[in-house]
Amino acid sequence: MANEYQYKRVLLKLSGEALAGDLGYGIDPKVVDDLADEIAEIVHDGVQLAVVVGGGNIFRGVSGATEGMDRAQADYLGMLATVMNALALQDSFERHGVFSRVQSAINMQEVSEPYIRRRAIRHMEKGRVVILAAGTGNPYFTTDTTAALRACELDVDCLMKATKVDGVYDSDPKVNPDAKRFDSISYMEVLNKGLHVMDSTATSLCMDNKVPMIVFDLTVKGNISRALKGEAVGTTVE
Repeated sequence: MANEYQYKRVLLKLSGEALAGDLGYGIDPKVVDDLADEIAEIVHDGVQLAVVVGGGNIFRGVSGATEGMDRAQADYLGMLATVMNALALQDSFERHGVFSRVQSAINMQEVSEPYIRRRAIRHMEKGRVVILAAGTGNPYFTTDTTAALRACELDVDCLMKATKVDGVYDSDPKVNPDAKRFDSISYMEVLNKGLHVMDSTATSLCMDNKVPMIVFDLTVKGNISRALKGEAVGTTVE
């Protein structure tokens, strides 16, 4: 039960790319299904969960900006992509018996609630998963920054960053086979070494508010549960 878990209230940051799986683009139903399966287990055990989802599997604001599109406009497109991902997650969660609510930072009352901090906390206390869409609602802020901001606002015990890599390395393990993985590292080291765990705004926000973060590989089944129980999964940043 919940007493096995070290962290009772957590925020899970999912990149859009993670939802694309091996397809590389769009939403891979199998990935979403497996994820819902894992989340159902921890939520039924009493862990309170919020999810921030990116939109890179559909549209990346930054790449739009580099192709000559206005940066703010590109970022708004990216935010709308995260809403599509959030609705796909909600559908999958509810098919696995997990009640959930999508809260969007951009008003879309037909498909989501507005993001209201106290309401989000109440949903979590009642065992519902809150899926936070549309980033912060502002251009120039990434979904990593959204995750850090919401983690602080919702008073979570831990921010979990789900990636395709099994932790934080001193250099890119895909490029450098001798890259060294850290079991734990401080936020200050991450900033000083310029490690791309999250963007610097998000990293500073977590550091200033003492929110620990676990960076782990989402593609290994059961990793979410193991990380929450305090097993050595991925890298802890604190």
